Amino acid sequence: MQQEKVDVLVIGAGPSGSVASAYLHKQGLKVKVVEKSKFPRFVIGESLIPRCMDNFEAVGLLDCLKAMNFEVKGGARFMNNKGVVCNFDFSKKHGNGWDWTWQVPRADFDKALTDELQSWGVDIAFQQEVTAVDFSEDGTSVTTIKDIDGNESTVQAKFIVDSSGFGRVLPRLLDLEKPSEIPKHSSIFTHVEDVKRPEGEEGTIITFDVIDTDTWLWVIPFSNGSTSIGYVGKTEYLESFEGTNTEKLQQMMKLSSYYFDRFDGVDYTFEPRMIKNIAKSVKQLCGKGYVLTGNSAEFLDPVFSSGVTFAVESAHLASQLITKELKGEKVDWQTEYNDYMIEGVNVFSTYVKEWYTGNLQTIFFHSTENPVIKEQICAVLAGYVWDKTNPFVKKHNRLVKTVAHIADMEMEAKKDS
Repeated sequence: MQQEKVDVLVIGAGPSGSVASAYLHKQGLKVKVVEKSKFPRFVIGESLIPRCMDNFEAVGLLDCLKAMNFEVKGGARFMNNKGVVCNFDFSKKHGNGWDWTWQVPRADFDKALTDELQSWGVDIAFQQEVTAVDFSEDGTSVTTIKDIDGNESTVQAKFIVDSSGFGRVLPRLLDLEKPSEIPKHSSIFTHVEDVKRPEGEEGTIITFDVIDTDTWLWVIPFSNGSTSIGYVGKTEYLESFEGTNTEKLQQMMKLSSYYFDRFDGVDYTFEPRMIKNIAKSVKQLCGKGYVLTGNSAEFLDPVFSSGVTFAVESAHLASQLITKELKGEKVDWQTEYNDYMIEGVNVFSTYVKEWYTGNLQTIFFHSTENPVIKEQICAVLAGYVWDKTNPFVKKHNRLVKTVAHIADMEMEAKKDS
């Protein structure tokens, strides 16, 4: 059996694994990336938020992405079935930071990242599946890998970064899974050739079309002329639609009075796929000799497009701490990694939960906008969830409820007047 020794083994070559391996490689560490799929491959997580740009820039991966000419995302539009629209403009947010990002077909996006890394000399082994991991007391590990022909090999590493996304390799192998506190929702989605796309901003803006408190449609246009469409709703509701996944999504598209005509009769690029109970969680984010990053650790909900940002934020931080540890410096993983990441996750979790209670929707679709509040919420939607100068970050647990309650009282007062 072939054996290999490296400093760091990275499981998964998506954005999280790419950012981690980019940083570690630039620090002179020997890195090996193993990826179960062959790239390019389809994956969801196509809407980014601005905070992720900081991390791509920090590890030297921004220029290769700019060269791809992806659709620029400068904000997001939310609308409901009463015709009320709420537009967020990332250039009008609280605090500093990037005010734009991209809407991306992830097959092209992820391939651009791995192509760049390979041009640097990073070792990426595609179509390699991790089947077992054994840790020693000192945190070193031996990982068993199987290729598509069934041949096995091992990799000995001083540290493992699990960036396997929905594959969740170490959470499965080490029994780290735990139920998420986010309500159980599922999604059904596909791509279309957007042949009826309107000219101008209407044709390119990302939109969340809210059908009811629990159900919404995403529309994510790409610069290549295709568009991602998908519904999120309670699992039992999505399962109530009959037929194939194509027939289910076609029935659901009728729920959107705004988008039905645009996508009626348009062929789906592939049979719609469904992911059930999309929120995921784990018992711990790190342990002796390993760290979980991105969706292999926590995945909340696609409503605010936080997935890739948490993936690259966690990967960049983890790779910095691994470098320190391998250089002999002391690292407090609980404080420097776990507590930091959980702090951001908790902020976004509040917004996801309050979206599905209806409180956040009340604020978004309130008839009278407060520009200061909107700027502060916009900063959260842009991914700047560690900025304590923002009251909607610092007091996230109660401020959304409070503002929604005030909005409800104002609406009641208008009814009574």
